Amino acid sequence: MIKPHTRTLKGAIRADLSTKMVFVGGPRQVGKTTLSKMLGSTFNAPEYFNWDNRAHRQSLLKSHWSPETDLLVFDELHKYNRWKGWIKGIWDTRQNGESIMVTGSSRLDVFRRGGDSLLGRYHYYRLHPFSVAELDGREDRSEAFPRQPPELRFEKPSSNFDPLLCWGGFPEPLFSKSDRTLRRWQKERFERVFREDIRDTENVRSLSQVELLGQLLPTRVASPLSFQSLAEDLEASPKTLKSWMELLCRNYFAFKIPPYHRRLDRALKKEAKYYLWDWTEISDEGARFENVIASHLLKFCHYYEDVFGISAELYYVRDTLKREVDFLVVWEKQPWLLVEAKSSPEKKLPSLVTFAEALQVPHRFQVCREGGLDYMDRSNGIRTLSADRFLTAFV
Repeated sequence: MIKPHTRTLKGAIRADLSTKMVFVGGPRQVGKTTLSKMLGSTFNAPEYFNWDNRAHRQSLLKSHWSPETDLLVFDELHKYNRWKGWIKGIWDTRQNGESIMVTGSSRLDVFRRGGDSLLGRYHYYRLHPFSVAELDGREDRSEAFPRQPPELRFEKPSSNFDPLLCWGGFPEPLFSKSDRTLRRWQKERFERVFREDIRDTENVRSLSQVELLGQLLPTRVASPLSFQSLAEDLEASPKTLKSWMELLCRNYFAFKIPPYHRRLDRALKKEAKYYLWDWTEISDEGARFENVIASHLLKFCHYYEDVFGISAELYYVRDTLKREVDFLVVWEKQPWLLVEAKSSPEKKLPSLVTFAEALQVPHRFQVCREGGLDYMDRSNGIRTLSADRFLTAFV
């Protein structure tokens, strides 16, 4: 049974709230408010304030809340133009035992980086769309600090993979399982990202062209993005397009996976691949499947970075001979996990073998859309798994 409220970050955030403020950012409508209210249920006297609510806003500006409050949740607070100085004052004069959590859309992260007045007073978490592990009910990970990469433990194939692939990882369309809800939600989210988040936080003269870029991007997912080619379609310079792509990444519309080139001869160094936070925008089945794998691996990397401060990075590998492997996870600067995503299994995987040997990667996988797969090729160390089982090992 799917639990709409389960979140892997719950335990880590709860622990951090005893010592520092916790900021939770991420894409619009990913479930930040629901997470904050779920955490509030673990306190004796929580209070929730949303800047968009007029009554809440007046109470905030006057700093009016019960003296018994042990958790303050401020939602969309970054819309207040003096929020940093205000929250700093609240934190520095708080009562003993009073915890503070701040949540917001992508703009929270953009504004957070604009100065260091809050340095040392908070921890920042990125909340991702739902994953297979979360939907399977494994919401908490009470592990000690990882001195080495985690052991990958594959559970039985998950029945939650297909719903994720079809409806995406955002709560509203995922749990409604309705085409009507999905289409309306996609339209509303697109408009809010481009006509509210980007318009309000960025100095963009050609917003209509940035919107067009957002409409074209789902057809360019899973391949190295050529800004020169895209520039011809949008009648803009490659430099301008690169800045627009950075803009879309900052506002959680897309995310970037760069090429890995250390310790490799003739490796591609410039052209990154881009994927979407909402993979339901992608009509091509193969590209959508690859996007789901990318999203789970990125969530894994962000989890270990946000919770433990571990350097876990996601790349792809490609050389000038056009040999390519879809994903490489690097743990503390050491190549650790290579993944090739396929609709159906292939017997020969020369690129995966070549790069695995060159980089001495211990974990090598072919992950397939086709179900019921789990076997090892002893000649090259590549394990073939169906995605509904492979993704159970992650967060």
